[in-house]
Amino acid sequence: MLIDCHGHFTTAPAALGRWRERQIKAFEESGARVSPDELHIEDDEIRAAITQGQLKLQNERGVDVALFSPGAGKMAHHHGDEQTSLAWSQVSNDLIARVCGLFPGRFVGVCQLPQSPGDALASSVRNSVAELERCVSELGFVGCLLNPDPSDGYWQSPPLTDKVYYPLYEKMAELDVPAMLHVAMSRNPALQGTCAHYLAGDTAVFMQLCQSDLFTDFPTLKFIIPHGGGAVPYHWGRYRGVMQDQGRPPLDELVLNNVFFDTCVYHKRGMELLVDVIPARNVLFASEMIGAVRGIDPETGHRFDDTKHLLDSVDTLTDEDRRLIEGGNALRVYPRLKNTLEGSRS
Repeated sequence: MLIDCHGHFTTAPAALGRWRERQIKAFEESGARVSPDELHIEDDEIRAAITQGQLKLQNERGVDVALFSPGAGKMAHHHGDEQTSLAWSQVSNDLIARVCGLFPGRFVGVCQLPQSPGDALASSVRNSVAELERCVSELGFVGCLLNPDPSDGYWQSPPLTDKVYYPLYEKMAELDVPAMLHVAMSRNPALQGTCAHYLAGDTAVFMQLCQSDLFTDFPTLKFIIPHGGGAVPYHWGRYRGVMQDQGRPPLDELVLNNVFFDTCVYHKRGMELLVDVIPARNVLFASEMIGAVRGIDPETGHRFDDTKHLLDSVDTLTDEDRRLIEGGNALRVYPRLKNTLEGSRS
């Protein structure tokens, strides 16, 4: 089974974006709230968006299941207050649940969390606990997206290892669900979103984890760092050396029981580096389609985000390595996924 652990509803019907624009404008102008009841999207609109978009490419590439979440960049946690973020997360997650209900066994939900920066951070974490509980217990989701920079490009919040986040980690441990550590948009003009802010975020959050004792406090906690881990695999020796200089445990012991990386790497040599440096048991297949890069690579004739083609071209992997990367690891890292898939077939 080929499981894509990183998919976003980037082709959502336009009504969703229009509702979000009204929500932001109303709050900014007068502090008013826009009701989720004002959003109207028909099932046929969802079917058209999925069948002509993600599902079409999944079928072409042999992807059996996609773990599906709201558009990451559009989480935009800096807008409004914690109630703004909560309503936006609920609307977005409910739409993902509808996708999963219309295409059982092909899409499984991963939720957006209602984070907020600044003084609202602590209360937004409490809201995130409640929304995670709702999405897992009521909607059948198997994980969440956790933004390490809810200020969206300015890194004004404490690291994810700060104890302000511990109530969320307690709930994640209780529910046995992982988080993909995925930044949202960048409103910082010095940081382009998908190639600067995303990859810098992946790199920065890994170092936060290395410098903490988070996994001593939460030994079962699991995180997925997307986009191949940003610069992490390329600079693995630097991380090992710095941890050694600081008297920290060896890097493998420090993080690899809890931290995993996906294959959203869009060229062969990058994919080869990823699976050479990071053990196969810590790599999850992913493509992020239809997402950051949508064009065709003139050097290969394949779309940049056709990561299955790239993974197939790597000749150093054993059959067992491929089994783990293509689905075995996802079933282990997302423990609720197996039962969800079995339930969709019954």
